[in-house]
Amino acid sequence: MSRLFSFFRSGFSKTTEKVASVFNRRKLDDDTITLMEETLYSADFGLETTDEVMDAIKKSYRAEKQMRDKDPAELGVSVLMNRLQGSEGRLPEAESKPQVICLIGVNGSGKTTTAAKLGKWLNDQGKTVLIGACDTFRAAANEQLKTWCQRLDLPLIASQQGADAASVAFDAYQAAARRGTDYLILDTAGRLHTKSHLMDELTKIRRVLQKLNPQAPEHSWLVVDGSIGTNSILQARTFNESFGLTGLILTKLDGTSKGGAIVAIYRELGIPVYFVGLGEKPEDLRLFDSEDYAHAIFGLKE
Repeated sequence: MSRLFSFFRSGFSKTTEKVASVFNRRKLDDDTITLMEETLYSADFGLETTDEVMDAIKKSYRAEKQMRDKDPAELGVSVLMNRLQGSEGRLPEAESKPQVICLIGVNGSGKTTTAAKLGKWLNDQGKTVLIGACDTFRAAANEQLKTWCQRLDLPLIASQQGADAASVAFDAYQAAARRGTDYLILDTAGRLHTKSHLMDELTKIRRVLQKLNPQAPEHSWLVVDGSIGTNSILQARTFNESFGLTGLILTKLDGTSKGGAIVAIYRELGIPVYFVGLGEKPEDLRLFDSEDYAHAIFGLKE
């Protein structure tokens, strides 16, 4: 078992415990099949994926009562891997510097800590990073990001609370360009689609950046609290319509039994998942790997 797979299995432990305890039973009967279906629904895999997994199991069950052909968990893994084709977001080599990664989402999703963790991950890959503190709306945002950046030795461009967020983005981009920085990560204010002034602020950030680089931001990623399950689909749909998303980061998956939501979100929107947050430590932000994810969820070895 690889170290990365072990990390995924540990990180998704609450979902794995729920799903694997049912799907790795040796006795398969009508009651167990019903329980399997209920388990997938409760883990927020969504109607379509649940139906596909259960259809595969029911067909095998009818053909071979003792299930000597295929294990239910193996069938589940096969369906998930098929449905998650193309779901893994990977950063291409930057054609120009800096590449801008704009992190957006609602309050409480973990954007600020994710900005710092992402900066560390990029540093670990040998890339240079600058963080821009564009959440000038929330009182504690700057201090929180400053603390994380000091802890992880990441350079930060910030201003005072209430400052114009687009101006901070402008200054941060210019600083990153002067330094030849590979990636500029912008942490923006948490917002809801009902807060029109905050949505307008996002549009202004984009407009100001494009005065400096017509392609910026090259990456617009929504940071989503994975513990809210398929409710996150509404968030992703709304932000995609208003800002245009190129990727997702799902956080707080270590504390939820709704890890199946990744499948439901990708099926609904087709937006790749770049990273998943599976713990509080900086190194707990990991690249999403669909194969490791599928095997971990069903409690199978790699």
